[in-house]
Amino acid sequence: MNALIAAFIEHPRAVLTVMLLLLIAGMVSYATIPKEAEPDVTIPQMYVNILHEGISPEDAERMLLRPMETQLRTIEGVKEMRATASEGSGVIILEFDAGFDPDQALNDVRARVDLARTELPGDSEEPHVQEVNISLFPVLVVILHGDIPERTLVAIARDLRDRIEGIAGVLDAEVGGEREELLEIVVDPAKLESYNLSFADLLNVVSRNNRLVAAGALDTGQGRFALKIPGVVESLDDLLSMPVKSEAQRTVTFQDIATVRRTFKDADNHARLDGKRAIALEISKRAGSNIIEVVDAVKALVAEEQATWPPGLKVTV
Repeated sequence: MNALIAAFIEHPRAVLTVMLLLLIAGMVSYATIPKEAEPDVTIPQMYVNILHEGISPEDAERMLLRPMETQLRTIEGVKEMRATASEGSGVIILEFDAGFDPDQALNDVRARVDLARTELPGDSEEPHVQEVNISLFPVLVVILHGDIPERTLVAIARDLRDRIEGIAGVLDAEVGGEREELLEIVVDPAKLESYNLSFADLLNVVSRNNRLVAAGALDTGQGRFALKIPGVVESLDDLLSMPVKSEAQRTVTFQDIATVRRTFKDADNHARLDGKRAIALEISKRAGSNIIEVVDAVKALVAEEQATWPPGLKVTV
């Protein structure tokens, strides 16, 4: 120890140089190492979700959960298993011992689920197995809200989603609170009767004319190209001009017997902020990317886009 101290005293410049290099290395590491408030960690949990539309909680427990529990409790390394039955579904949460192999555990769970699948009701949906991955949780939520038309709000949210997903480090931007668009046909019963048509006739016409028909392939000197006959309704005009019935003098189309308009499906859930309609964008980052840089980039993009939005639209980040 005395010799080491003596060496430091005899070579002060070398000691200062080493200390300076260590200080520089520390500053570089601080600037380059990814920083996260919630770093990627392995959570020893997995869950199995089973859906069966219209089933009661009691029947879900008896018909969905019990066969699945019988198979899952045989998996080695399971510390605890919890099951919850609700209307139309059943969920089983598996907690494993510390130090478990997540890949092996996932394979074991899927194998047992496949065995139990044969004991579930035939019209049940395929069980969904998911591991808890904290890296898939949203790192930022952007909420758009305001007193503007719903169609405008949805269009802005989708455009913003596409812009955000183009940022390096962003894995996904999921839109929540939007309703799916649809074309609503309001039929005039009197006109329908005058043309001797029924609602079943209209349903058959739409079904036949809203499908993509393959037409084989074409061989040329430059290669082989697939052919298709466009038959999918893509616009309001496509539906309005769709023939319903052909007569000697004329062809009856949808616009002759009905009013077609764009609308939205009934909402499964509602999102509001300060009493105004709202849509949320949940942003997830890519594994290993710097959470601070991702959040700053998203906020900068939102501020840039906000200048082009209608005056009544507000944003909360």
